[in-house]
Amino acid sequence: MPDMAGVLDGRRIAILAADGVERVELERPRQALEEAGARTVVVSISDGEIQARDHDLEDAGTFAVDQLVGEVSVDDYEALLLPGGTVNPDKLRMEPAAVRFVRDFVRSGKPVASICHGPWNFVEADVARGRRLTSWPSVRTDLRNAGAEVVDEQVVTDGNITTSRSPDDLPAFCERIVQEFAGAPQSAGAGGRT
Repeated sequence: MPDMAGVLDGRRIAILAADGVERVELERPRQALEEAGARTVVVSISDGEIQARDHDLEDAGTFAVDQLVGEVSVDDYEALLLPGGTVNPDKLRMEPAAVRFVRDFVRSGKPVASICHGPWNFVEADVARGRRLTSWPSVRTDLRNAGAEVVDEQVVTDGNITTSRSPDDLPAFCERIVQEFAGAPQSAGAGGRT
């Protein structure tokens, strides 16, 4: 990955995740974003910690939750990351505040990135229609049924949405999201907030 240090200085990135998140799909993009200068904030549907998984099956520790999705606004962040894991997006799609947050983010025009099973969030939020997307193979029929054009490529950007297929695509995904998030206008006052 080219040196992207500082390109995201002062930008706040929301990472929306719940129990069952695939650890590497949260950890690796978060690291790339932070190395580029971003401040990442884990947003979830319950406070405390979320349980991470490895290959969906094995316990992989926890991530601390920084904010609850019902208490945040799209205006608080410059971009949104939606990691996968099978259980994580299934829990998020059952929570109206999470669905609304994803819908509002996509409609705002700010960059949104999702990997593996994460694009399920776009189906529930009704923002897949007319978009060119990729995902884990088992999610593709749902995306097609929701009106998306589904492709099998390691990383795809259509407008403000970037998607990837699996953890194997993380190097390309991480590089692309840093570029896409760097192009987002910085919100007034967001850089200095904690």
